[in-house]
Amino acid sequence: QVQLVESGGGLVQPGGSLRLSCVASGTIFNINFMGWYRQAPGKQRELVAGITGGDNTNYEDSVKGRFTISRDNAKKTMYLQMNSLKPEDTAIYYCKLNHFKGGNYYNYWGQGTQVTVSS
Repeated sequence: QVQLVESGGGLVQPGGSLRLSCVASGTIFNINFMGWYRQAPGKQRELVAGITGGDNTNYEDSVKGRFTISRDNAKKTMYLQMNSLKPEDTAIYYCKLNHFKGGNYYNYWGQGTQVTVSS
């Protein structure tokens, strides 16, 4: 079983920065994809940034140039560096891991961390 724990959220002023971390525990097999998602009140959960097993990255248009996804395999940790934060970035941020095991793909989610951008 894989468990994911996010941290690093909080209250920040517009223009500020935060770095989110997602630490994985348990036995992880072939990682297909890891990503950061967010869900604002009254809205659907959306993909913010993703990184494949081959380290290819993709970003939601509104965060391009401001957010950077990365991971440290040795630490089983994924990061989201968020700069130039805007009020519309306010949401609960979740990390997700998809890995390939025994012929099937499995998804795991963290519990989420709140990010609030406000003056």
